[in-house]
Amino acid sequence: MATPSISVVTEKLPKSQVGMTIEVPAETVDATYEKVLSRLTSRAKIEGFRPGRAPRSLVEARLGPAVLREEVVEAMVPTVVRQALEEKSIDPIENPDVEVLELERGRPARLKATVSVMPEVTLGDVSGVEVPVSRPEITEEMVEHRLEDLRQPLAEITPVEREARMGDLAVIDVEVNVDGAVVDSETRKAMEADLKEGVLLPELLAVLQGTFVGETREASVTFPDDYGDPQLAGKQATIKVTLQGVKEKVLPALDDALAKQLSNGEDESVESFRASTRAALEESARQMEKMDRESAVVKALVEASSVEVPVALVDRELASQLESMERSLNRQGLRLDRYLEYLGKTIDQWVAQERPEAEARLKIDLVLAEYAKRNQLEPSEEETTAYLEEQAGEDEELKGQVDELKKSDSARRYFASRLRRRRVLDHLVEGTKAG
Repeated sequence: MATPSISVVTEKLPKSQVGMTIEVPAETVDATYEKVLSRLTSRAKIEGFRPGRAPRSLVEARLGPAVLREEVVEAMVPTVVRQALEEKSIDPIENPDVEVLELERGRPARLKATVSVMPEVTLGDVSGVEVPVSRPEITEEMVEHRLEDLRQPLAEITPVEREARMGDLAVIDVEVNVDGAVVDSETRKAMEADLKEGVLLPELLAVLQGTFVGETREASVTFPDDYGDPQLAGKQATIKVTLQGVKEKVLPALDDALAKQLSNGEDESVESFRASTRAALEESARQMEKMDRESAVVKALVEASSVEVPVALVDRELASQLESMERSLNRQGLRLDRYLEYLGKTIDQWVAQERPEAEARLKIDLVLAEYAKRNQLEPSEEETTAYLEEQAGEDEELKGQVDELKKSDSARRYFASRLRRRRVLDHLVEGTKAG
């Protein structure tokens, strides 16, 4: 005998929600009552009867109608709501909010469910939009700087008796003070540091230039909010640095032999190596230009589109972000609550701070997903497999895991998402003009 089917009526509600009115046949209600009673009777312990042997009528009387109804609700509602969602092809963001309107033996039951769903996206038109393009000119100075960087590992390092200069290797003692207390984890003795941009904090680099051995100087530094040490993240600190020694770096002369060595035999002469270095810099500039153009066209599309990001979706994103951060901290031997305490924040304060960025990120994802759907850019299973094999094959860590990744649903979703995004970006850029 076929199971009686439920009846589902849906209606659109504000704020990306769908309402469902579900009618459950009386046969299903009665069958659930019988199933629940049988389960409760088998577990009942009533004085004068062996466990599970008391009459069902007595068990029901002892439980009372309110308790029995609650048990029926817990047994029936999740299954019925799941069936209704599948029937209407609704993919909820979170568990639906369900209200039982009617439920009694011998009569159909009526439920009302409110479901948060993915929002509708109204796409803007950016075809023909002019996107500014800025590609830096590769100068001879940039080429020379790159050639110097390539020779740095082969530099001859010699102690010198003079002040510290840019390009030197400085031997320094470092002491970090926050709120009048020394931060032991950041204290260093006889630490070697390259005096070059991008290596040392700009504030330290500024005070070390022109310093002589034995001198101590101070720099005031504000550490970024995402600094690795939670004791320093977002904090104002005073750094005392004492110069203990100066070593000069002398780069080897660039001749044909060195050019061949640095290029792994691909260039036989200085001229060829210089040309290859320039070509590499120009290719890097082209890639940067491409990324800038992609970012600009995505920004234009998102600004031209309309979508209301559901609160439930943002909440889910923030919860996932918190879980990921907690796992990362646990691997470092830290606890999430202690880390937030170091930052001077509660979880609620962290969530409030991160909410705007999470909402902006989700808006981009929703707009790009809708663009992919509208322009039929969703990759097929075969295309996803081919892309997975190509990308994993180029990654040293993933090369030996290709077969395992192909069987993993989460891995396939990840690579499908990457391929879809790549297609969307290419399609968007093709439809715009370079300014």
